[in-house]
Amino acid sequence: MPQSLKKGEVLRSRYKIREQIGQGGTGSIYLADDIRLQGRLCAVKEVEHNRALPPQFIAQAREQFFREASVLARLDHPNLPKVSDFFSEGPRDYLVMDFVPGKDLRERMLEARHDKTFLAENEVLRWTAQLADALNYLHQQDPPIVHRDIKPSNLKITPSGLIKLVDFGLVKILAPNEVTITIIQGQGTALYTPLEQYGGDDTHTDIRADIFSFGATLYHLLTNEPPAEARKRFLDTRSLTPPREINPSLSPRVEKAILWAMSLHPDDRPQTVIEFREALLGNQDIPERADLHGSGFNRQYFSILPQERVAGYLVLGLFIIGLLATVAR
Repeated sequence: MPQSLKKGEVLRSRYKIREQIGQGGTGSIYLADDIRLQGRLCAVKEVEHNRALPPQFIAQAREQFFREASVLARLDHPNLPKVSDFFSEGPRDYLVMDFVPGKDLRERMLEARHDKTFLAENEVLRWTAQLADALNYLHQQDPPIVHRDIKPSNLKITPSGLIKLVDFGLVKILAPNEVTITIIQGQGTALYTPLEQYGGDDTHTDIRADIFSFGATLYHLLTNEPPAEARKRFLDTRSLTPPREINPSLSPRVEKAILWAMSLHPDDRPQTVIEFREALLGNQDIPERADLHGSGFNRQYFSILPQERVAGYLVLGLFIIGLLATVAR
């Protein structure tokens, strides 16, 4: 997607664009100066809706954007950037929030990998406590808020050591008994996305999707290796390498908690982020029924996918089995 805003351009007579600092399939993020508040930097998230959609769908999406943006603007938590403004300019919608300085955790992990070492478990657990607090705050809202795109690059660490969960691009407000349209359509980043989030209509997505992504993020941070995608594990439960096989210095307690959070079926995961945090710290027992290696490949997994998705995965699985049989002859 081409950059739509140029350096020096001013939005709403207030936000002067410095540069583009991020880009996704549905828009871009810009660093801007707040002209009214001298010295304040902000991040401007641009949302461009799919113009191929019928006009009534675009209108619904924009209405949903403003409804959800107004909810985000009311949030106040030290580990979340403050959303300060939202507005439209032509066909695009904008969300303005605090700019968070510092490196993201993906950069920190890549530095460790370059040095042929691992991030220290104790340090990662300190970050984990902050992230858990932020997610619990979101999940405790009425209605709950699910971030849906937790990953190392969306976690920034400020010069003071504070973790900030950024990018509310896929945020979903879980209004009860209401079919909603996510303000920016998408499924998250495949490496950290649970199986149920591929459903497309969001009816099976709840706070446990964030818990899966949280666990997958910790897996990546502590091993320097991305976890196998949930779709791949659906077809081959052995594709997820236990973390301690990659990083032997990792404690068994933390490995077990991470694998619990990454269970394929939501019912097999911790049911709250606090439960997951306590398991990581050794204050919460992991139930014996937990599917720690994704080996419980049975019909319960099909219940979290729309019927057409299940059929697709079955056909793909049969194709792979047939191909392997042919090669083995």
